[in-house]
Amino acid sequence: MSSSSELDRRPAVDTHDEPSAAWGWHGTFPKGIKIAGWLSTLAVFSLLIGNHKGRVENVWVIGIGVAMALALIWLEVRGRTPWRR
Repeated sequence: MSSSSELDRRPAVDTHDEPSAAWGWHGTFPKGIKIAGWLSTLAVFSLLIGNHKGRVENVWVIGIGVAMALALIWLEVRGRTPWRR
């Protein structure tokens, strides 16, 4: 029979599945995700510069860029208020 303190010390992630959990690092890069998201959004908006003549392409590029920016803003707002949920 195991004690409750033994179960408390057990990591939430199995080291056989994720070897990095054994040496202390296991997670994501929240700042890196945001930086990559904003750089990707700028790259999408840079597609507006070009030699295309139709406006349909512009509508799609602007729509996708705005959706990406809104998702990044929502991610930032959600991250600042985790105690409310």
